[in-house]
Amino acid sequence: MDHIKVYRQLYVSEFLEKKREKILQKLLNNQFQPNIYLITLAQNQEDELEFYSTFLLRQHVYEDTPIFLVGLAEGYDDALDMVEMITDEVYQKTGNTDIRNYIMENENQESEA
Repeated sequence: MDHIKVYRQLYVSEFLEKKREKILQKLLNNQFQPNIYLITLAQNQEDELEFYSTFLLRQHVYEDTPIFLVGLAEGYDDALDMVEMITDEVYQKTGNTDIRNYIMENENQESEA
């Protein structure tokens, strides 16, 4: 799936850390993974993050939709916790909740290094 870009500092649930590479490989091969949730930059510029089950990627509307993957979680509750943790981290480091800008700046710094 060429339309998925993975954040270099990908957030991964502690429950999934050992399976990280296998999950990413399956994701990029569009294989169904029940109970895996993706945390992504929101499609619209007004919002920061969104999360959804990998099941949604099987719908044709997502075939060419660009996705910037920020995190992997196990289940809905874990995804919700991860979004909260990312928001808290960004606030602690920047004093605001401009998650999109924080992530893109980190991504660009990594690319330049």
